[in-house]
Amino acid sequence: MITKLYVKTNMFLSQFKNDERGVTAIEYGLIAVAMAVLVTTAVGADGFIGKLEGAFEQVATAIETASS
Repeated sequence: MITKLYVKTNMFLSQFKNDERGVTAIEYGLIAVAMAVLVTTAVGADGFIGKLEGAFEQVATAIETASS
């Protein structure tokens, strides 16, 4: 009886160790969070796009000043 319990417990633990479904879900969750942070940083007023808009406004102002 104890041998059967040992075998069943050993089989369960080895299957549990080899189950990677939860690990994959966590990895996808971390990737989603990283992408959300990158998008928020890029779209924010102080982010890359905001700075790019500022640079284009400076160029437009310089062109208007030079042409008048």
